Amino acid sequence: MIHSVIQDVTARIIERSKKSRAGYLAACEAQMREGPRRKRLSEGNVAHASAGCAVLEKTELLGAKWANIGVVTAYNDMLSAHAPFERFPELIRHAARRNGATAQVAGGVPAMCDGVTQGREGMELSLFSRDNIAQGAAIALSHDMFDAAIHLGVCDKIVPGLMIAALRFGWIPQIFAPAGPMPSGLPNPEKARVRQAFAAGEASRADLLAAEAASYHSPGTCTFYGTANTNQMLMEVMGMQLPGSSFVHPNTPLRDALTAQTVRRATQITNMAKGKNAVFTPACNVISEKSIVNGLVGLMATGGSTNLTIHMAAIARAAGIVINWNDYAEISRAVPLICKIYPNGIMDVNHFHAAGGMAYLIGELLSSGLMHGDVTTIAGGDGLHAYTQEPVKNMHLEPDTVIWRDGPKESLDKEILTTVDTPIRKDGGLALLEGNLGRAVMKISAVKQENWKVEAPAIVIDDQNVLMDMHKAGELERDFVVVLRFQGPRANGMPELHKLTPILGLLQDKGFKVAMVTDGRMSGASGKVPAAIHLHPEALMDGPIARIQTGDMIRVDPANNVVEVVDVDLSTRTAATQPPQPQLAALGMNMFSAQRAIATDAESGASTLGDMPWFT
Repeated sequence: MIHSVIQDVTARIIERSKKSRAGYLAACEAQMREGPRRKRLSEGNVAHASAGCAVLEKTELLGAKWANIGVVTAYNDMLSAHAPFERFPELIRHAARRNGATAQVAGGVPAMCDGVTQGREGMELSLFSRDNIAQGAAIALSHDMFDAAIHLGVCDKIVPGLMIAALRFGWIPQIFAPAGPMPSGLPNPEKARVRQAFAAGEASRADLLAAEAASYHSPGTCTFYGTANTNQMLMEVMGMQLPGSSFVHPNTPLRDALTAQTVRRATQITNMAKGKNAVFTPACNVISEKSIVNGLVGLMATGGSTNLTIHMAAIARAAGIVINWNDYAEISRAVPLICKIYPNGIMDVNHFHAAGGMAYLIGELLSSGLMHGDVTTIAGGDGLHAYTQEPVKNMHLEPDTVIWRDGPKESLDKEILTTVDTPIRKDGGLALLEGNLGRAVMKISAVKQENWKVEAPAIVIDDQNVLMDMHKAGELERDFVVVLRFQGPRANGMPELHKLTPILGLLQDKGFKVAMVTDGRMSGASGKVPAAIHLHPEALMDGPIARIQTGDMIRVDPANNVVEVVDVDLSTRTAATQPPQPQLAALGMNMFSAQRAIATDAESGASTLGDMPWFT
């Protein structure tokens, strides 16, 4: 029996999306056709597309008998999470041959790292890179050569961008093949301690570098539960990648077998497949209102990244589905937090995986009526119930054979992964805040309850470096709410603002009441300091945040869903104007000026891609 709140939210999304979803599905249906898609191409078209292939692949491509799988890759070896993808195309090509298919790298997309650009001007490209990735993937898939697509992506904006493109090409099957997390390194609390010690002048830069290098130390995803690992959780609960594939380490026999098994499954869900496991499964049928709700439930149950309060809206709209932050808030109130992964706890995703991982998590949520089991997934079979199993590699079987067994029914470590009846928190730890400043979200799952409510004078800044300078000058030894404005999508691309986290955390530890209000992001690693983020309307769009002045009393109260300025009539004030941004030309952000000018608000997905006609 599905939980009444989950049922009600789902019904409301279905009703709200009725026209746009019908238009989307009709458009996908119109693009579907029998047999290999390349049969509609001219001989010259196919000759161009196969000219560089090996003889076997060329023969099959020209003969149009085998399914052809397009690979869209976000490989680069600057990102630890994406470095393992260097080997994947060859693994995929060999697995395709063994399964009576061909595979071609259709195209590559950029993959930038928020960890590298954190606190730097390059962060202003981060959010818009999602839509650039979506466009790049669309170009890759536009050749109409492919009967299915496999997407290679892990991190923050990459998976959402690939998902948007996958859904815009929703008439063919699409599967995601993750790379997996790096092994655990320096414990996250120790890393946070060194960062705060450096901010306090108690640790050297060499100490800081040593701690960071011990934390981020090998190929694979960063192990804290930020946006990258939240993405992996979502791809499983939304049925877009194989069960249990999210958190298997890179460059291991099981990871390679899962990659090969992804290819096998891709061939089985094309419209050319035959046999008992063959069932045509286009992406437009996998992502539905129910699977989107399952994603939101997973977000709350695990304390996932607040970046997804932006990205899930954009992903949903790509499938003709409309969601808003009220949906998140209602689901958050109904779904308890049952995972304690850093920054919500001290353990990382490797500990989560060992304690029971995705199979246990999904099983617990299904048995409690908090997820829809009757959904279509790329795994086929019994809907989402297939995802209560976990993969095992039998070393004596052929390379692409994976055996699935029932996942654990009980957590192996209840400090990390517990039950719906005995949760870590009774809610999902995400609050929707409203008031005379607009609408914002706050991740409260990592904030101690005694630090939730802050009512203090504002320190208004337009650049996070100003607060850094104030800290160095000893001007922050007091209660305050830093109001950081002109950080929204249209102002400067909505960068993450974690550069301030060590300073604010240090002051909070000293006993001061501190918080942040911003139209920018904190997101994936939002931690122990209360931060009302993604505020809209943003300052550049005449949002009330542009009228706050230093000294105004600001109230941040997630328990009562409030963010407001107290006893001030903002309508009597003139809005501040955005300060000059000379760094834009130097970093090439001027190339994104057209995108900034049309970006939607954070709640709508901060999108620059434009809506499909059935939304009007």
